This record gives sequence, structure tokens and C-alpha cells, in this order.
Amino acid sequence: MSAKSATKHETRTALLEVGMDIMLEKGYSNTGIQEILSSLQVPKGSFYHYFDSKENYTVEIVRHYDQSYSANLMRTLRNPQMSPLERLRTYCDTGKANLAAQECRKGCLIGNLSQEMADQSEVLRKELSTVIRKWRGMFAECIEEGQEKGEIKSHWPADSIAELFLSGWSGAVMRAKTIKNTEPLEIFMELMLNDILKT
Repeated sequence: MSAKSATKHETRTALLEVGMDIMLEKGYSNTGIQEILSSLQVPKGSFYHYFDSKENYTVEIVRHYDQSYSANLMRTLRNPQMSPLERLRTYCDTGKANLAAQECRKGCLIGNLSQEMADQSEVLRKELSTVIRKWRGMFAECIEEGQEKGEIKSHWPADSIAELFLSGWSGAVMRAKTIKNTEPLEIFMELMLNDILKT
């Protein structure tokens, strides 16, 4: 796609999409702006028309990623055709299948950037924290519904369980990427869904 043949909105979206894919593959530090521009045949001046800096660009990538991810998350966690515990299991099954399809590479952009950049950029840390907090709230709603239905244990507040769930899942994804095997995800699912949460 050339910048001349595309609208401003299309060019901006394409920059976000390509940057998201490359950053998911290589991380923040190893992603070069020129690589992104070359793949789209977009001149450097056009890039800085849309984004003030690489840091600002990455903030917009995080928001772009979150928009799509949150929509999928809502479809799963608020699916009235499944019980709350089944929704959590579906989330895990889908995540495991996606990671296996990627040969235990890439994973989640938000998790990857959190590990790489939380200590390097306060701007990115705050943006990533906002996204994760929103996701935790969505999981907490599902868990609270499960508690009200007597399907999920009520020993702890739903928000605390959601934090444990997301922290455990993120850690299992990181371990799976390290050993190139989905076993950590399978262990997490077995313990979390069949023992820790289930009444």
C-alpha cells in the first residue's frame, strides 16, 4: 500500500497493524521505524505526521491491540450460552491453541511489552497498566457471576481471583514460550479451573 493511494485513516491504521505485528515478533527495542515504513512504502515524514515519537506510536499500538482483544474478550466472558466457568475454560483453550499454532512464540503483546518496558518507560507502563486493569475488571465480572451462581468459590473477592487468574495465566504463557511447550498452560488450567476456582 502506498501513502498516495490510501486515505489518512487507512495509512494510520496500516502503520498500527504492521507495527503491532513486528513488535509482537521482535519486541519494542528491536522494532525499527524504518522497517515498518519500508514494508508500507510510507515516507518517514508521513510517520511523524501521525505519531510524535516511537513511544507515542507504541502507546497507540497498545490501544489498537486492546480494542480488538477486549472485543474478543467480551464475546467470551459475557457469552450467555456458557456458564462463567465454561467461559474461563474457553478463554484458556483458545489461548493455548493460539500459542501452539505460533509454536509457542509471540504470545500477548501487552504481556510482552509489560515485561520489556515497564521499567524503561513510565508512559508505556501507565498505558499497559490501564489496559490490564480493564481486562481484570472483565474477568472479575465473569468470576463474580460464577460466584453468585455457586459455580466458583466465594472464599475471596472476585477482583482478587481475577488478579490471580491473569497473573498465573501470564506467567504460564511466559514459561510456555521459554520451554517451547504448552505444558505450563495445561498445568495452570488443571489447577485453576478444576481445583482453585471450582466449587
